[in-house]
Amino acid sequence: MITSVRWEIPEPLDVFEITTPDGASIFVRRHGNPNGPRIVLSHANGFSADAYYPFWSHFTRRFDVFIHDLRNHGWNPAGDLRVHNVAAMVNDSELVVQGIDRRYANKPRAGIFHSLTSMVALRQAALGGGGYTALVLFDPTVCPSGGFPKDLQGIGSRMRDFAGKRQNRFNSPEAYTEILSRSRVFERVHPDVINLFARTTLRRTADGTDYELCCPPAFEAQLAEYIFLWSMIVDFDSVACPIKVIGSDPTVPYTYMPSMDLGELVQVDYDFVPETSHLLQLEHPDTCAALTFEFLNAQGFS
Repeated sequence: MITSVRWEIPEPLDVFEITTPDGASIFVRRHGNPNGPRIVLSHANGFSADAYYPFWSHFTRRFDVFIHDLRNHGWNPAGDLRVHNVAAMVNDSELVVQGIDRRYANKPRAGIFHSLTSMVALRQAALGGGGYTALVLFDPTVCPSGGFPKDLQGIGSRMRDFAGKRQNRFNSPEAYTEILSRSRVFERVHPDVINLFARTTLRRTADGTDYELCCPPAFEAQLAEYIFLWSMIVDFDSVACPIKVIGSDPTVPYTYMPSMDLGELVQVDYDFVPETSHLLQLEHPDTCAALTFEFLNAQGFS
């Protein structure tokens, strides 16, 4: 249950920049308890890590929390569309964990990811990277055996078209909040969380007169088109650490992106949050945090 509040992101304990070989900038922020177990967390396509604060704020008393945005999202400047792809993001994710280890003492870490970044983390781990003790994946974009590639390609094309037509410029965060509040996609999200989402996914335009999406529509659309093709190569058997998958309610009509049927993925610990859509961490952050704590405790991650 979320009470009415204006969510404000606390000042990070530290911020540092990762520069990728192709010139992209990734700003990593440290929050929480430096003496606690380490968590690395990121977000879905077109979103920002700060928008999940009602969720990840639950972990800051106990855990050493590192959050980062995908390239061309959130705190990171918009760069080159030609290298805005899943393969680059898998490499970026590895650079992030390596950068954390170089800057601070190396210690066990869990990864908490949503949608696109869940698939990125799985691919990273399958390639031998990440070094995660455990992974908690919310509504991951993965396709189990028996999926239908043509259907998935169609979903990707529709998502590309939808994202590409998204309005990019607004005269204020409040104007964007109002638009989101009327969207079926956000109908289950508390108004105060919608306001936080708008504030953390916009930045001032270069001329300072308006606001624009941190992740431009063309960038979001390019990822949307190919994300499900990448999902076909995810192999849970190749990931050594324990995995918890927390899905949205399989009985709820989806307004943003459908979950894949995870019934065949017997090698993971699967649960779902009733009466949620793909935005479950924004809709029910307390429940999502409780399920995450339960899994991490069961893994002895404390």
